[in-house]
Amino acid sequence: MDTSFLLLAVLAFTWCSFAIASDHSPLQDFCVALPNSPVKFGTHYTIPTMYCVAVLVNGVACKDPKLAQADDFFFTGLHKPGNTSNPVGSKVTPVNVAQIPGLNTLGISMVRIDYARWGINPPHTHPRATEILTVLEGTLYVGFVTSNPDNRLITKVLHKGDVFVFPEGLIHFQRNAGYGNAVAIAALSSQNPGVITIANAVFGSNPAVSDDILAKAFRVDKKVVDYLQSQF
Repeated sequence: MDTSFLLLAVLAFTWCSFAIASDHSPLQDFCVALPNSPVKFGTHYTIPTMYCVAVLVNGVACKDPKLAQADDFFFTGLHKPGNTSNPVGSKVTPVNVAQIPGLNTLGISMVRIDYARWGINPPHTHPRATEILTVLEGTLYVGFVTSNPDNRLITKVLHKGDVFVFPEGLIHFQRNAGYGNAVAIAALSSQNPGVITIANAVFGSNPAVSDDILAKAFRVDKKVVDYLQSQF
C-alpha cells in the first residue's frame, strides 16, 4: 500500500474518532438551531470509506446567522420552582438547545434542581459532560464514585454558595440534608450531556434485564430483583 495513502487513512480514522468523542468547538460565531431540524452529518469521506462514513456531529442545522435575534440566545423561567411531588422528591429543569437555540454547537448547558425535604437526585451519570453545581438555597449532601477497581466514594455537605464538581461519566448524586427545600444550579460541559439514572437503567430497562443476571450481579435472591423491577 502506498505510504501516503496509508497516512491519509490513519489521519482520517483518527479524525473520525475525535469527531464522535465530545462536543465540537464551533467554527463560526454561533449556529442558531433551526426548529425541528435534523441532526447534521459531516462530510462523507471516500478515502477510505470503510473508516469514515457520515461522521455524526453534535448539534442541529443552523439558520442564516443574519437572521439571528436576541431571543435566540435567551430563556426565562429558572426562577420558577420545579414540582418535586414525585417518588424521589426532586425536579430537574433543563436549559439546553431545546430552550435556547443559540446554544447549538457551543458545548454548554445548565439545569435548575429543586429538592423537597429529604428529596434526592438519585445516582446517575452524564456520559458526555462534567457537571459543576452551585447551591442557591438549603443544604445538600453530594457525592460521586470513582471508577473500577477502587469505586471510592467522595462526598461533601454543601451549604448556600458552595460549589462542587462531578467528573464526566462518574456516578453521582445529591440529597437534601436540610430541614426545608433546597435549590441548586448546575452547568454541564455539553449541549447534550445525556443522563443515565442507574436504578432506571438497571431495573427499568425495556425489555427487562434477566433477573438471573441481576440476581447474580447484586448477590440477592431473584425475588428481590423481581420486586425492584416491578417498581419501575
